[in-house]
Amino acid sequence: MTQYGPRPVDRRLPTEEARDLLTLVRELIEREIKPTAADEEDAGHFPRDTFTLLSASGLLSLPYPEEFGGGQQPYEVYLQILEELAGARLSVGLGVSVHTLACHALAEFGTKEQRTEHLPAMLGGGLLGAYCLSEPASGSDAASLTTRATREGDGWTINGTKAWITHGGVADFYTVLARTGGSGAHGITAFLVPGDADGLSAAAPERKMGMKGSPTAQVHFDDVRVPDSRRIGDEGQGFTIALSALESGRLGIAACAIGVAQAAIDEALAYTASRRQFGRPIADFQGLRFMLADMATQVEAGRALYLTAARLRDAGLPFSKEAAMAKLFCTDTAMRVTTDAVQLLGGYGYTLDFPVERFLREAKVLQIVEGTNQIQRMVIARHLAGPESH
Repeated sequence: MTQYGPRPVDRRLPTEEARDLLTLVRELIEREIKPTAADEEDAGHFPRDTFTLLSASGLLSLPYPEEFGGGQQPYEVYLQILEELAGARLSVGLGVSVHTLACHALAEFGTKEQRTEHLPAMLGGGLLGAYCLSEPASGSDAASLTTRATREGDGWTINGTKAWITHGGVADFYTVLARTGGSGAHGITAFLVPGDADGLSAAAPERKMGMKGSPTAQVHFDDVRVPDSRRIGDEGQGFTIALSALESGRLGIAACAIGVAQAAIDEALAYTASRRQFGRPIADFQGLRFMLADMATQVEAGRALYLTAARLRDAGLPFSKEAAMAKLFCTDTAMRVTTDAVQLLGGYGYTLDFPVERFLREAKVLQIVEGTNQIQRMVIARHLAGPESH
């Protein structure tokens, strides 16, 4: 008798340590995340306890140096772990990706003293980060941001509003990009702002079609005082720091997208194996088998693409074009695959009784966050054909 149904993804991991890590993560997912994921998402429950557990387990620090409390894992490994987390619950997987993004500026551009002082708590001390670049009138055109940091004595005063901030209002620290000079990309500086700073507040979370367990909110800065010791990098270096973080962050979104798409395939396989029509499982019908084959092929291609970019990053080679390609392809794939999964489940796919409708709603946001897919196409085209003429 033919055997149907999902099987664990056969991960190609470079070390025995990484394979042990994967086993730990899969056990944690089955025990702590999957059993309550659907109910908590429906209720809009933010999984703070889960992030605390992930921090204690070393899973919020995977790609950062051991010297500062990190896991010292290559991106090739970190992203596959992220994919597993996102497949179990995107609010968790994306939250880990955003936290990693929020730590990037300090880890890559901070001084040794700054990293020694702050990184251990950020990486493994139970803290959760947020990344503040977008604003109500500054999304894709990030260089036009207007939040301003003004030097006053031995510190800075920040005023302005950031928008679409994952973990807005619940984060313990914010990596904030603010204008310290003139207009354009060269007048922006990065700061590490504590979540309990006086004058920092968050609006009510946005009401979203998916990822209801992950708060997304505007964050307001009203005369927020920050010492110069919390400035990251040089004055005016902030936009370069932001772009560097986003290149790596795009790989995180790509991995999350493949995690959601793989989860949708797993559900579709299980359903089509158990659902019988005309005296046999519907997985026997060629039309559905071809749909499953196409879905699986797209997911494998996306996984290969983000891993190729990750290996370039791990080797210290340029990976900006490949990261944009991975983000574009993987998130478009997630949208196609989740749509097909709903179709394969028929009427049941459109109900809350099965998770594929949630996967579909979640896949949509991945085409938007950390650079829309239209922006990714612009990035790729510039690598291929050079900058646009004006």
